Amino acid sequence: MIGTPLSPGRASAPLLLLDEPLSFWGGSDVATGEITDVHHPQRGARAAGRVLALAASRGSSSSSTVLAEQIRRGVAPAAVLLRRPDAIVTLAAIVARELYAIEVPVVVLSAGDFGALPRTGTVTVAATDESAEVWIEEAVRR
Repeated sequence: MIGTPLSPGRASAPLLLLDEPLSFWGGSDVATGEITDVHHPQRGARAAGRVLALAASRGSSSSSTVLAEQIRRGVAPAAVLLRRPDAIVTLAAIVARELYAIEVPVVVLSAGDFGALPRTGTVTVAATDESAEVWIEEAVRR
C-alpha cells in the first residue's frame, strides 16, 4: 500500500485495528498505552509497540500531550495508520521527534486501503517526509 506520510519513521509490529476513534486523553493510560475508555470496543487492549490503525482520534487537543508522553515512555504505538489526516496524532509524533529524537511514523491510507486492513497480522510502515509504504503480513489462519 502507498500512503501519505504525516510523520517519518520505520516500524514493524503486530496490527491493532480500532473499531472506533480514540481519545488518548482520558481514553488511554499514559503509563502503559492501554485503552481505558469504558465505552471503547477495544478497552483493555494495549497499543504499546503495535501498529495502531484508527480512522481518526477523538476529542481534546490534550491528546497530543498524552500520546507524546507515551512515546517518551516507550508505551506508544510503533506506528499509526489513519484513514484521514489527524492533527492531534501528527502533532504528538512531530513533538516526540523534535524533543526526544524518537520517530513514530504516521501515515494516511486511502479509504479503500484502510478498509482492506486485516484484523490481525504484522505490518511494516516505512515513511519519509515525501513518501510512505505499508506492507502487511497476515497472520496464518489455523
